Amino acid sequence: MNQNGSITLFQYWNRLRDGRTAPKRSEVEPADIKSLLADTFILERDTRGEAVFRLAGTRLCASYGRELKGFSFPSLWREKDQRLVSKLIHGVFEQKSVVLITYEGLSRNGRSNRFELLALPLDGGVENPRCLGVISAVKKPFWLGADPITDALIDTIRVVDPDNEPMSLKNRPAIAVPSLVPSEFDPPETISALGRARRIRHLVVFDGGREE
Repeated sequence: MNQNGSITLFQYWNRLRDGRTAPKRSEVEPADIKSLLADTFILERDTRGEAVFRLAGTRLCASYGRELKGFSFPSLWREKDQRLVSKLIHGVFEQKSVVLITYEGLSRNGRSNRFELLALPLDGGVENPRCLGVISAVKKPFWLGADPITDALIDTIRVVDPDNEPMSLKNRPAIAVPSLVPSEFDPPETISALGRARRIRHLVVFDGGREE
């Protein structure tokens, strides 16, 4: 994680869960993360099993030029990446994965900007899985919020082990995924021993090192 929004939200979520796989949705207090609210979102699963926005911050909606509540989360990405994104969020819902994605957002008028997205699981029970997340713009160009993002291309994916992730999170390795084939991606399995790496189809999952 390189963006302050991702780091701050991860640390807040990690304190809330207190050793559990995920905190309860009711434990998240907006006042505790008020500086992040404009860029945060909550996802839920609709009746078709698809991840949709339950809530989305004002700056996030402005970046995409629309109110995101009720919209499909995978639809933010190019069609070839939508199945991959759907499976990643399914992993957050079902396996309580923590996922970090960097991507290039493309605007209606052909401009581009890089973004970092962090997706964190919330315990809403078996019937009501939730995902808390934040999207941070790597740069803040003058046009962002006026020229809507209409397309996105995944740059890297990282599956984070929150039990082994150090509090100093910047400059952690991510995995470039220029040749991912979504139909061959499976949700991440349990992360292996500290400091080791595993290949899961097209992904390599790196464990974080614990600070002493």
